[in-house]
Amino acid sequence: MRIAVLCPHFAPDVAPTGEVMTAITLELARRGHELHVVTSLPWYEHHALEPGWDGQLVRHEDTPWGRITRVHPFPTDKTNIPARALAFGGFTVLAALEGALGRSAPDVVLSMSPPLTIGQAGWAVARLRRVPFVFNIQDVFPDVAIELGLLTGRRVIAVSYALERFTYRHADAVTVLSDELADNVRAKITRGLRGAAAERQADKVRVIPNFVDTDLIRPMPAENDYRREHDLLGRRVVLYAGNVGLSQSLDLLLDAASALAHEPDVVFVVNGGGAARADLERRAAGMANVRFVGMQPKARLPEVLAAGDVHVVPLKKGLAWSSVPSKLYSILAAGRPVVASVDPGTEVARTVEQAGAGLAVPPEDPEAFTKALIRLLEDPLEAARMGASGRRFVEAWASPAAVAARYESLFEELRSRR
Repeated sequence: MRIAVLCPHFAPDVAPTGEVMTAITLELARRGHELHVVTSLPWYEHHALEPGWDGQLVRHEDTPWGRITRVHPFPTDKTNIPARALAFGGFTVLAALEGALGRSAPDVVLSMSPPLTIGQAGWAVARLRRVPFVFNIQDVFPDVAIELGLLTGRRVIAVSYALERFTYRHADAVTVLSDELADNVRAKITRGLRGAAAERQADKVRVIPNFVDTDLIRPMPAENDYRREHDLLGRRVVLYAGNVGLSQSLDLLLDAASALAHEPDVVFVVNGGGAARADLERRAAGMANVRFVGMQPKARLPEVLAAGDVHVVPLKKGLAWSSVPSKLYSILAAGRPVVASVDPGTEVARTVEQAGAGLAVPPEDPEAFTKALIRLLEDPLEAARMGASGRRFVEAWASPAAVAARYESLFEELRSRR
């Protein structure tokens, strides 16, 4: 099968969604499929093109399994919404043109959101080629942008929702990461419809989780080179590893660090970069038990994850209904316990609880968050049991082969209908 993939990031870009789509693509390639990936030039880490990637609007790279086409992403500051919208528009147009003009016609088109606009690119390519269009949603937009206060104004929000609904209704299938996201999308895709029309639209929505490479990421000793480099040997490490963005309530980490300042061997580490890091560093100035570490190469991810005694997944109130951080499965694969500060009843909270992999507490509740950390830091045996339980869960639920097989099955189903 020939599969066209339109996505905002792809290896060697280090964005979490890029790692997800890279893993899906490579697993589908291992299953014998030919792929054409249309993505951006690497830019995620510094919101600027990486050295060596500038100078061209479009680049092509041939691989044993197909072709990678990289187009200019027109990088901008995340907080500058008008500029970001124009950048997404420019990237979308280029991606659509490259997908439509590819040297071989695809049998199916898979497009990833965010950004929401890339859904229109996927739809346009699929319509031109007369093939099925699958829209993969990592975070539900514009819901996340509205919750964060980044998208304001009644007209702008109304247009965003109309664009979202158009893309959902014109996709042959919409894949989401959790039952909550499925309910969210089904409510939007069926709005104003009744009877058979509503049922047909609702049936498009499928739950397929992201997968994690359980061979690459596995339980390893905590006392490793990463700890040695950052003076963490012999310490109890509370670790946040990921995007330091506007969706994460990392103030909780500073509150907990302040409450545990009397514990000289407890260190809080923020590993990563993002739009909120500079402000977080300013607020942490003078806190001896807080460390900031830059984003690490992907090859070091197993070592970074192993270095934490307890990991944290803190999302701002309301966001866990629209987002499932891919880092959660990586933490579980590493065999480490997690404290998730998220809305009760959401996929993240349920996964942590059902897997017995840690503790879920209400969002933006410093007292509950700190108490959960103390419980795991003071009982290493319980923490180890939770880490082992999380590892068993992720091996059974989110292996690469299982998830790729579900995408393959969905593609075949849609092709047979055509």
